Amino acid sequence: MDTISIRLAQLSDAREIASFNQAMAKETEGKVLQPDLILAGVNTLLNNPSQGFYVVAEVDSKVVGCLMITREWSDWRNGVFWWIQSVFVEKEYRRRGIYRSMYEFIKELASNKDDVCGFRLYVEQDNSIAQETYSALGMTPLPYLMFEELKPNYLKI
Repeated sequence: MDTISIRLAQLSDAREIASFNQAMAKETEGKVLQPDLILAGVNTLLNNPSQGFYVVAEVDSKVVGCLMITREWSDWRNGVFWWIQSVFVEKEYRRRGIYRSMYEFIKELASNKDDVCGFRLYVEQDNSIAQETYSALGMTPLPYLMFEELKPNYLKI
């Protein structure tokens, strides 16, 4: 069994995280992300922790997965939801507890923060394996659909 270590991402992880985001977008949505744009986006978050943060998973000192946390204020709960986004684990490391370890890590981080009221994520409707994983960790599906409208200058994907 591999030893999995989880930590907060650092600036030196930016290229790896950007690469993972590109692979995830291609795999899950068939989208090709612009390398310079995604790297700039990763660096922006790493340099602005008030907006969120990344967590990386390592096996034998190799980064094999990541996820991003962003914050959403809930007036209904007078607290912050941590949105889990940009989840990626390299194919050869999947089904080994990498995501579970990252999720446990963020739950531990949140246990020390009184303003965090819960965790949310979205998942592709056809990604049944991910849905099973999230359910097994105690998350429940919500009855919402997501809608989006991008400003014209953000239609770069």
